[in-house]
Amino acid sequence: MSRQAGRLDRALAAFRTGEPVLVHDFDDREGETDLVYPAGSVGPEDVARMRNDAGGLICVAVSDAVADAAGLPFLEDQIDHLAAASHDLAYDDRSSFSLPVNHRDTFTGITDDDRALTITELASMASAVEAGVDYGPEEFAAEFRAPGHVHVLRGAPDGLSDRLGHTELGLAMAAETGQPPAVVVCEMLDDETGRALSPTAAREYAERHGFPYVEGEELVEALG
Repeated sequence: MSRQAGRLDRALAAFRTGEPVLVHDFDDREGETDLVYPAGSVGPEDVARMRNDAGGLICVAVSDAVADAAGLPFLEDQIDHLAAASHDLAYDDRSSFSLPVNHRDTFTGITDDDRALTITELASMASAVEAGVDYGPEEFAAEFRAPGHVHVLRGAPDGLSDRLGHTELGLAMAAETGQPPAVVVCEMLDDETGRALSPTAAREYAERHGFPYVEGEELVEALG
């Protein structure tokens, strides 16, 4: 087995059991490494790790089919402001952002407990939609309110064939490992520079904590 294949197998095995995987996308795209979790496995301690060790925005990516069922739009299409009229990105054609939400059983929505609850309930929602449960915008609104503190991302309709973001990379891992189509992604930042954590530093972090590290191109090659 090649070193690359072994690294990928380890990443998928960890993800299958609910462990996080560090995923570096592409140097010519965002050039960022995200901590990626199956959303259904995230607890308050995982939220604490993401805000302390990663430092980026904690988001839940759901598949296009789940977003459609719940009536979740692209956020830029809903903002009636000139700032959203020309959403030009240097790294992609379109942002994946949908609504930021809190579960209705949360208080402020920002605590580790509150965000973990919102995240796991989003995973439950995605699992129900995937299982064919009759679930629509009314059911979503009964469970979640917006605006909130967990940003929902909407995956591209054809996954990695459409878009090569962390949203699609994470959802591809979920599909490959039998997880619901809902994953948490959080960018890793460098405390000293304030920029994206370098791949070298991300690999060192992964080794220190016993987490797998995988390149986006490896996931595309195996799962795309």
